[in-house]
Amino acid sequence: MKNSQLYKGSLTTIIMKLLEENGRMYGYEITQRVKLITGGGLNITEGALYPALHRLEGDGHLEVEVEKVDNRLRKYYRLTKSGKTETVNRLAELEEFIKNMQSLVGGAVLKPEY
Repeated sequence: MKNSQLYKGSLTTIIMKLLEENGRMYGYEITQRVKLITGGGLNITEGALYPALHRLEGDGHLEVEVEKVDNRLRKYYRLTKSGKTETVNRLAELEEFIKNMQSLVGGAVLKPEY
């Protein structure tokens, strides 16, 4: 289940949660943090990460800071005020989704009352 559709559908929420927790991060750092947290269970490719970051930036949820590090330019991403609000909303939505899925797949199946 390394890169299933379930993970892909949650990518922006994962990014926003990491930025909420860490303040600011650069792209490679995000991919490595996800790999570490999931014990290698999820590998985010650059091809998936950067379009998601650009969408979030375009939507006004991220701001970008460019710094020179070791003679290279590095882009750091940080949540904007609207990004912080959107993160709270997405996490609440995800929590509700997980709760519903656990009820459906992990709990007893309820028979309808007719």
